[in-house]
Amino acid sequence: MRISFIKWFSIVTISSLLVLAGCQNSGSSKEDNEKSSSGNTSKQQEQTTDNTNEHDHNHDHSHALDEETKQIYEGYFEDSQVKDRSLSDWEGDWQSVYPYLQDGTLDEVFVYKAENEGDKTAEAYKKYYNKGYQTDVDRILIQGDMVTFFKNGDKYTGEYTYDGYEILTYDAGNRGVRYIFKLVEETEELPQYIQFSDHSIYPNEAGHYHLYWGDSREDLLEEVNNWPTYYPSEMDGHDIAHEMMAH
Repeated sequence: MRISFIKWFSIVTISSLLVLAGCQNSGSSKEDNEKSSSGNTSKQQEQTTDNTNEHDHNHDHSHALDEETKQIYEGYFEDSQVKDRSLSDWEGDWQSVYPYLQDGTLDEVFVYKAENEGDKTAEAYKKYYNKGYQTDVDRILIQGDMVTFFKNGDKYTGEYTYDGYEILTYDAGNRGVRYIFKLVEETEELPQYIQFSDHSIYPNEAGHYHLYWGDSREDLLEEVNNWPTYYPSEMDGHDIAHEMMAH
């Protein structure tokens, strides 16, 4: 009887110890899981913070570039920002916008300017741009160093070489850059000089441009009233009008 009681007591004691050990292990496991979970959450929060900081940095950098580009487009820049450019920046097949002014396609542009810029009526804007866009060269093709002018059903091609740039200051206080190219071999039908202005001041593929041409480099720099304007030939008049209103 005594022996049976001792065996029963021993079994109960061992069982209690096993249960207690199991509870301690369970508690430790739970605590370790909580620590692991907490560590993972902390890492996720740190990663999220890093990604957010990177996004903010990229956004700020992009915004700064946009502001700088806008300032340059409007004619406000430092001389040190101006860089040389090659004729390849204007390579392509280009059409004059003057026919679209004549047929009324650009009328919506002048209405938009009158409503949003407010210093002229739509009719006054049209008169101003009529003088600026007027030209009899309805197409220009630029391939490598060769420039072809299409005029009154005829075409004339010549080779042009870079002749530097000039920075101009306008009456309004803003500035512009003329990129100048000189005819390599004198040809009667072709201008000695062509000067590009496209609101950019460093190497960049042009989306459109104003072109001045003639036989006197200096006289062309004085021309600020007539600036024939060219857009890619694949664009139609409505596309060009919307592009103008976007700027």
